[in-house]
Amino acid sequence: MTDQAVGGGHLPSEAAEASATTAPGPRAAAPRQDGAAARPTVPATAAAPSTGQFAGRRRELKALHADIARAGLDTLSGRKGARSRVLLIAGRPGSGRTALAEELLKELAGDHPDGVLRATLTGPDGEPADTGRTARELLAALGAGAPAGAPEDELAERLREELTGRRALLFLDDAPGADQVEPLLPDAPDCLVVVVAQGPLTGIPDVRPCALGGLDSAAGVAVLARYAGPTRITVDPRTADGVVEECGGQPAALVLAGAWLSARPMSSVADLCQALHAVPLPPDLPTGARPLFRAFRLAYDALPPPAARILRLITLAPGGLVDAHIASALAGCSVATAVTTLGEFVALGLLRPAAAEDDEVPGARAPDAALYPPYRLPGCLHPLARELLTEHERPADVQLARARMLERTVRLLQSCRAMGEPADSPARQKTAGLPRPLRFGSREAAAHWLHSRRGALLDAARIAVADGELDTLDRRLMAALTRTLLAHQGAEAAAPDLYALHGLVLRVAERRGLPRERAAALLNLGDLDGQAGRTAQALTRYRGALEAARSVKDPVATGRALESLGGTYTELGDWQRAADWYGRALELRLARGESGDAARLHGRIGSALAHTGRWSEALKAWRAAVGTYRRLGEVAGQARATGEVARVQEYAGRPEDALRTCLEALDIARRAGDGRLEAALQLRIADTLDRLGDPAAAGLHRAVGERLLGDHSE
Repeated sequence: MTDQAVGGGHLPSEAAEASATTAPGPRAAAPRQDGAAARPTVPATAAAPSTGQFAGRRRELKALHADIARAGLDTLSGRKGARSRVLLIAGRPGSGRTALAEELLKELAGDHPDGVLRATLTGPDGEPADTGRTARELLAALGAGAPAGAPEDELAERLREELTGRRALLFLDDAPGADQVEPLLPDAPDCLVVVVAQGPLTGIPDVRPCALGGLDSAAGVAVLARYAGPTRITVDPRTADGVVEECGGQPAALVLAGAWLSARPMSSVADLCQALHAVPLPPDLPTGARPLFRAFRLAYDALPPPAARILRLITLAPGGLVDAHIASALAGCSVATAVTTLGEFVALGLLRPAAAEDDEVPGARAPDAALYPPYRLPGCLHPLARELLTEHERPADVQLARARMLERTVRLLQSCRAMGEPADSPARQKTAGLPRPLRFGSREAAAHWLHSRRGALLDAARIAVADGELDTLDRRLMAALTRTLLAHQGAEAAAPDLYALHGLVLRVAERRGLPRERAAALLNLGDLDGQAGRTAQALTRYRGALEAARSVKDPVATGRALESLGGTYTELGDWQRAADWYGRALELRLARGESGDAARLHGRIGSALAHTGRWSEALKAWRAAVGTYRRLGEVAGQARATGEVARVQEYAGRPEDALRTCLEALDIARRAGDGRLEAALQLRIADTLDRLGDPAAAGLHRAVGERLLGDHSE
């Protein structure tokens, strides 16, 4: 049973993970009146739930439509306000608030051709979702990006800018409060924001809540009939009304009750009503929470003990996303058992499919062995199942279940990463020995799994380091996830996720006093900060990494930090500081006998000194690089360094020396077989000859250089 099958009685889709998706409107964007090209429809990244059997809530829908049309407090002289109108659907989890929102979005989609953006603002355990992460996901759904590590306010501002001029719907589900909603509100009067929350959004002006109570009796009976069939409802309509009353008209409770009756063809509606009434209630349970508690416990108590344990343990699933792999690892059962049990949970209304189409791999010839459909425990049921976990599972058993889940995740990541490498690579060959359910059939299937599980995988990383000490399993998970993201997405696309992962490592390293891990995390974060143009922050990271690396005498991290500081000052144009830091790195390389790195650093020092006009020192550094490359037998490096010696000589006003050195570099480049360098040197010789007053010779060298450049152009 899916949540979309019950309309106004939808099993509420308060998702267990903060996510953002978009579905396009049903028609193309109309031309803008200002003559500018219309913005394209936002491409779909996930299927929106179908609401073809929505029941009840017609009065609420009418009120919401009227709220769109009414004049707002910020409307003057009939003009539109500066910001989007916000509609609030307020109700307790399980009241069908998300189903009502989805029905409203369906009815409004035709007037908003730029699509529907969706985000859930509460995590699986009730914690508010990170606003920056939500904004980034919404930007990605719009096809827009943001630098890795961008702060929350910058991401929210980019989102608002991206929505300017669009006619889109923004659906913010399960909002904890106004603090999570306000930063995401677009300054776009043609957009409409629909918010689902438990209470009012104090602080956001001009928002009137559409407060939900229970379904009326007719709609509630219709929900029951969809599960139990019409016959038993028709023969005992009064008792069916009593069941609706016992469930408080709450759609989630009615779904569970109807599914319980559907699984028992010989039971009557009266049996259902009696069973619901017989469920004992905790003495301190609020009145409004009793119907859902009774319906859930009725369904749970009917489960066999192994299935009941699986239901409890899947509350540990990262991001609230569970499939057969996760369930089998958590419970220590076979994948086949998990497949069957999860299917039964769906039929009982205890789980809902996470996506209808997201696990269909384009071009796949057959179902992939490693891809199992994902499910979610509805947000309204998560706390009830989590209480049972605390009540029935020992902390040691919970820890063991998490360890099994993380180990399975590592193996899937390793298999996924291997599919991103050539077919004859050792990693691909190694995956052939894995059990069939852990093997992906194609690179496309592996990439699809990574994309569809990305949010849950990042949450798995957070779980791994939450209270750990970066032990072997945690390290393997972080390394596997990092390498897999790089293999399938590349460094640029993966940068935001890598920034989050390195940030996790840094927090744990600082909390646990792990200087090596702290140095590594700071270096990686510094690199990403530098790439995003945050050079001041990168300098702070590199200095911290240097301090941590020196505290444990880690020469590798120390050398990398020193070079990174030099590189950052180079980006800033502070050539003197750049040369100083490169010099410190050079001392370390020379002390360790690392001649290849030393030659490279000689060149960087020479380049920095040349920018300061210290020609003699720059020549000395570049000649040291030439000598080192010569001793190493690296002819190509020797040719490039010799060419740089010639460049510095020319800058120093010594064109004759520069010409002789350039001819020497040309000879070395020919021996190295470096055609592109040879072409560049020929052109430089031509320029030098022009300055020396020999245009004929310059023309000959320029012709040769241009021909070589054409032969070696890519």
